[in-house]
Order: sequence, then structure tokens, then C-alpha cells
Amino acid sequence: MTASRNPDFGILLVLADQEFVRELRASMAAQGFDEQGRSDGFVFRTLGATPMTISALAERLGISKQGAGQIIDDMERRGYVVRKPDPTDGRARLLHLSERGEAALSTARKFHQSYERRLRKTHGDAAIDAVRNVLAAMVGEDRTTDPHFRALMY
Repeated sequence: MTASRNPDFGILLVLADQEFVRELRASMAAQGFDEQGRSDGFVFRTLGATPMTISALAERLGISKQGAGQIIDDMERRGYVVRKPDPTDGRARLLHLSERGEAALSTARKFHQSYERRLRKTHGDAAIDAVRNVLAAMVGEDRTTDPHFRALMY
């Protein structure tokens, strides 16, 4: 039996993700957002949808409260996140994107859109629609329709 001449599918997915992230980081850096952390994009998208507590963010991201606290402390230090009192619970503090955080999210979203437009121009709408359908099927309908994940996708 001979080995397939096609590259391993899983490795292609990982390498494609790495290339996308590399280009995203380069684009963000060129626009003044050069100190991006690994989790920043998820936090930007999540808080961009709605302010929330660190506990809620930790649950949404599937990490510990301590881990979320470390990420938020770092993002706050870099000027992307601010903490404000929760108007419905005087003991709680809600996380909000700062103006810089909103600008970074907008910049990242524009990159995502231009990246897809470039792929469509190179490979055609049908090919990109097919890739999008395969990726959505791989993720699963339960995750693409889950309100927690929908905030990340739009």
C-alpha cells in the first residue's frame, strides 16, 4: 500500500490557520495594533457583542476565572479593555472594550473581510462557499447556532 500523495488534511487546516493569523497580526501591526495576545481576538469579539463579568467571559471562553483575569489584566494594561460598575449589581464590574479595543476589533473585522474577498477573487465564489460549508459542518450546527459562539462569528 502506498501513502497518499495528498498532504494531511489536519495539517493543512493547522497551517492555513497559522498563515491566516500571521497575516492578520502583520496587518494589525501595520495599523498600530502591534502588541496582540493570543486570546485577544476572542475577547474582542465576545466583549464587542456585550459587556460581561470576568466570570461570564471565562465561561464563554472555556477557561478558568483566573486565566480570564490574567488575559483581561494584560488587555487592560495595553488599553483594550476597561472595567465599569455593573448598573444592576453594585458588587460586579463589567468588562467593556475601550475605544482602542473597538478600533482593534473593527480593524480585525476589515482584515477578515478583505482576506475572504481576496480568496474569492483568486479561487471563485463556488470554491470559497464550499470551503465555508465544509468548515461550518466540521464545527457543527450546535456550535454555529449557540449564542455563545455566534458573537464570535459575526
